[in-house]
Amino acid sequence: LQKLTAGHPNCRVKKSFHLDNQSNSIAPSKLVSKSGNALTGKTFRMPTEAEWEYAARGGSKSRGYTYSGSNRLDDVAWYEDNSGGKTHEVGYKRPNELGLYDMSGNVWEWCSDWFGDYSSSAQNNPKGPDSGTGRVRRGGSWGSVAWSCHCSSREIRGPGNRNCLLGLRLCLSE
Repeated sequence: LQKLTAGHPNCRVKKSFHLDNQSNSIAPSKLVSKSGNALTGKTFRMPTEAEWEYAARGGSKSRGYTYSGSNRLDDVAWYEDNSGGKTHEVGYKRPNELGLYDMSGNVWEWCSDWFGDYSSSAQNNPKGPDSGTGRVRRGGSWGSVAWSCHCSSREIRGPGNRNCLLGLRLCLSE
């Protein structure tokens, strides 16, 4: 990750993996399998969009907040109005009901799903389309307006998209 963000003064990572030059063009899902899994012997993956939103909303402990852990964005997120134009170390804002930090703001987070329209019928743990041109990113970033940091906000980006506003959160597979 250091090579992916090198030279940009607003990008910092708390923990990083050292990647070879070839890794700079690897999609996020392959980056996870090449780095995290090899280092720990455990299986990590990016969350599905449904898993990400369930976690951001506080899971079974949800209090129905607009943002992940509060109705006041300044309590839980780094975004355009308070970030100083840079990423921040995780854990300096209040966590959500599950104890997860920075699910709103700081950096957009990749989801494993391809972007697609939502179904009009209620679903339990829906999966995204089998293919597409872009992956889902959620949560907003330090450069986002408040609306982009809502738990329900979602965007599409090509899998090769990399910048200081984008990161990922890993799930430990069972």
